[in-house]
Amino acid sequence: MGAVGLMEAKGLPEALEALDAMCKSASVALIEAKRIGGGVITLIVEGDVAAVTAAIETGSKMMRDHRMEIICAYVIPNPHPELARYLTAGASING
Repeated sequence: MGAVGLMEAKGLPEALEALDAMCKSASVALIEAKRIGGGVITLIVEGDVAAVTAAIETGSKMMRDHRMEIICAYVIPNPHPELARYLTAGASING
């Protein structure tokens, strides 16, 4: 895994729109989308560092341009392999 990108947004439709923009803008794969509570959704994507950075920037810009609430956005380059088990722990959008 080259990099992991995390973005928290308020509202499922808004988060899914941001995810769509992120995946169209760069070669990233969705690891998971999680409901955090209070309408907050965390999107987790992976890919090479440049692609994840571009995707997070695109998703963040789309949220700001549409005046949607983005809570935070991070890129973790070269994450430790043990980080993967924490990224997928908890309830996903489906669960």
